[in-house]
Amino acid sequence: MSKSKKKILVVDDSPVVRGFHSNILKMAGFVVDNASDGVEALEKALINDYDLILSDINMPNMDGITFIQRYREEGKETPVIFITTQEEAIHKKKSYEAGVNLYLVKPIDPSSLVLHINILLNG
Repeated sequence: MSKSKKKILVVDDSPVVRGFHSNILKMAGFVVDNASDGVEALEKALINDYDLILSDINMPNMDGITFIQRYREEGKETPVIFITTQEEAIHKKKSYEAGVNLYLVKPIDPSSLVLHINILLNG
């Protein structure tokens, strides 16, 4: 594996959505790992070095906001993008307060998703 390839953790309780986002990212040249909820995501994110985390908010066991809060409490600064159906301002506010870097509402065009990721990764 090339050192230039960025590694992204995709977190979503829907296998279909997880697969869709993973395929988009793989086609864009990223290395992708997956988690099905915040519990699994936190376990993986604390032991692996990811360049970026792409997460849903509404998930069983541990939601995305709780996951990010706990991840940030560990001192982790990896960029995090929420991609969700939640359009309400209160969800956005809670997400940014928890430490998310970008909040995107589904559906999102695959090329726009890759663009947002590249901007976060490359400053």
